[in-house]
Amino acid sequence: MTSPAQGCLLADGRRLHLHHGPIDLIVEAFAEGGERAAAYRRIAARFATLLEELVAELGELRRPAAATPRPFCGSTARRMERAVAPLSCDFITPMAAVAGAVADDMLAALVEGGEIDKAYVNDGGDIALFLSPGQSIRAAVAGTGNGFADRLVVRAADPVRGIATSGWRGRSHSLGIADAVTVLARTAAEADAAATIIANAVDLPGHPAVTRVPASSLSPDSDLGDRLVTYRVGALSRAEIAAALDRGRATAERLRGAGLIEAAALFLGGDVQLCGDPRLAPAAAADEISREVPVHA
Repeated sequence: MTSPAQGCLLADGRRLHLHHGPIDLIVEAFAEGGERAAAYRRIAARFATLLEELVAELGELRRPAAATPRPFCGSTARRMERAVAPLSCDFITPMAAVAGAVADDMLAALVEGGEIDKAYVNDGGDIALFLSPGQSIRAAVAGTGNGFADRLVVRAADPVRGIATSGWRGRSHSLGIADAVTVLARTAAEADAAATIIANAVDLPGHPAVTRVPASSLSPDSDLGDRLVTYRVGALSRAEIAAALDRGRATAERLRGAGLIEAAALFLGGDVQLCGDPRLAPAAAADEISREVPVHA
């Protein structure tokens, strides 16, 4: 039996931590004290029902997507399905967008009816953003092989309200070898799904330095079943790294051309290739770092 949803303010008094089963969120609303407290009550109330709704439709959510979205009942499940349907020419299930869709759904509850300058919901590095006119948010990208040196800036005028990162080093399994692929898109769910597809494409099929195992051997209930996922990546030459990144960037450019993403940054072995303008920014000053959102692969 899963414990009830839990929530508490972090020590800084600004951020809210919400936890229920496998879902772990960090939330921050930039607003006056009363407005922020009301926003946190709204998101906590919505969060209490989220996991039960997802579990009720989990079987179908683990099945491959098709071009026509299926009629799920839960709002988060519907966001997941809408995000993956345009990508269904490749193998993908709605679970590829679960973290981003959770962030989107919780953000909607957070900002509904409130006077908030900006806000984010961070679901393990998949982030939904709210920005009122003139506002911006910085995010520090981890898991790239470059420490926290890579940073993103999203401004209110940008068509970006979602950031997500995928790669073989992350918490989810990957068919590819990217250390990280960070995607900027209109929603966190769309960014999450696209990051999965692009990270899968950063690859050197059959390369002896890459160890792959069935996903089911690592996670028996994985939506990937017995598909081979990356378990270890050994030494690669600079030319091999470039070739793998080229494959991923070609997929990213295809998705960008279709209007499914705004930009992407692909990281492997200390190298990076960019698609579009992901607004990689210089490292922040020490007094700014505490207000940055961490984006993890």
